[in-house]
Amino acid sequence: MDDAVRLESLTKTYGSGDSVTVALREIELSLPRGSFTAIMGPSGSGKSTLLQCAAGLDRPTSGRVFIDGTDIVGLSETQLTELRRESTGFIFQSFNLLPSLTAEQNVALPMRLAGRKPDRRTVQQALAQVGLENKAGSRPSQLSGGQQQRVAIARALVTRPAVLFADEPTGALDLSTGRELLETLRQLAGGPGTDPYETPAAAPAEAAAPPTTIVMVTHDPNVASYADRVLFLADGSLVGELVSPTPEAVAARMTDLAVSR
Repeated sequence: MDDAVRLESLTKTYGSGDSVTVALREIELSLPRGSFTAIMGPSGSGKSTLLQCAAGLDRPTSGRVFIDGTDIVGLSETQLTELRRESTGFIFQSFNLLPSLTAEQNVALPMRLAGRKPDRRTVQQALAQVGLENKAGSRPSQLSGGQQQRVAIARALVTRPAVLFADEPTGALDLSTGRELLETLRQLAGGPGTDPYETPAAAPAEAAAPPTTIVMVTHDPNVASYADRVLFLADGSLVGELVSPTPEAVAARMTDLAVSR
């Protein structure tokens, strides 16, 4: 299966009877490997719920969720935890780095939590992916906000996940630093000029490691424009998309959604 993430009839409700709230309604979605997808919508549209269900952080009420070919809905909590450790990475607005640890030690933390001895070469490669190979011995207090978020990305990448989920990853960064971070994410997802929605050519016998699939929630049209595709949610339903988005086109679509509510 070529999809890194696939959702089938995904529905999420809260409460019961007359007080039931529908957060997601019959979502159908496929995200190809190496794609960079932004999720946008008005407040309360269900975008955070969609991210959490797709990442296995929350269980849907009905429907199916596939990550890297595995249907995660029927997994036990232990199996789900193991899959999240091996197949997914997470980046959040707050960096969540341990202040007493160096960048290298923070990046190695997922391996330690999984009961594995950290492989220093793998940790160094993850730092190199985000341009921080020369900051391995620095503690968070010695790093800028953008560098701390890059360490958080390296930590999410160290297990070589199939999918990287990001919830407002630039929210705590200034404009310039946020732009640098988004360029890093684009490179991880294959870089400019790639189109994950086209049928790929036959791979060489010794192909490089596949690019990372990125799923990002944001409220900022400029941030969303770095993605290959923007999905729009309203009242728990997918109501549209933009491929190769521009900030202006994204902003116009969001304005239309706000007016139609």
